[in-house]
Amino acid sequence: MRVWVDDRLVEDPYAPALAPLDHGVTVGDGVFETLKVVAGRPFALTRHLDRLARSANGLGLTGLDLAAVRRGVSAVLDAWDQPDGRLRITVTGGPAPLGSERGDQGLTLMVAIADLAARPDSTALATVPWPRNERGALAGLKTTSYAENVVALAHARERGATEALFANTVGNVCEGTGSNLFVVLGGEVYTPPLSAGCLAGVTRALVLEWCGAYEKDLPMSALEEAEELFLTSTTRDVQAVNSLDGRKLTAPGPVTARVMAEFARAAADRIDP
Repeated sequence: MRVWVDDRLVEDPYAPALAPLDHGVTVGDGVFETLKVVAGRPFALTRHLDRLARSANGLGLTGLDLAAVRRGVSAVLDAWDQPDGRLRITVTGGPAPLGSERGDQGLTLMVAIADLAARPDSTALATVPWPRNERGALAGLKTTSYAENVVALAHARERGATEALFANTVGNVCEGTGSNLFVVLGGEVYTPPLSAGCLAGVTRALVLEWCGAYEKDLPMSALEEAEELFLTSTTRDVQAVNSLDGRKLTAPGPVTARVMAEFARAAADRIDP
């Protein structure tokens, strides 16, 4: 692992490097991005930085310096001796009083890289009983307030799945804890619109652009009719779902296999699409 914090590489990635009262630690006041590194280069960096800025603006974190973020990315990549990896950019509200109000010492910026674990071509998915609030203040923002996702993922893992699926407050399909869901119905590929409360996933957007998918509000009951399901995320790319709440699915089915192949071909040609 390599870690860069506020313009310096940290020799020991597990040594203290943040103020104890950093707002990201005390109240989860921060945003982040996760990127995959391929052959020493970050994939879709521009799109990820654009989303980082949108999330920061949505949370009210002012003063984000994207040039400094790029310096941090370059620093950890220069210190990384592997061709591939999982890179994370984190921005917090910085040191602040012991409470919800923000301080005035500026943002904290961290960039870290570690090994990217291999993932299987298919996985199991489980729904959870807690809804995403598509009208909440954090809807659609990639924030460090991830405790809800931690609880949901633990619930899914107890049921033999590796990802959890949320509905939103009106009972429509929303998203996973760290992924977007695509549904194949009648041979066509659909995914919930951003108005459903899901994150604007970078891989989701590329699948919509490259692979002929459509946005559509989907009631959770539509999953019972689905011919195929697949997940998308930075570290999953396109991953087939082989079961949902114990119901077996063909994985990958013919449509998912096509999308997987088309995405892989397009991504191989463009490191920063």
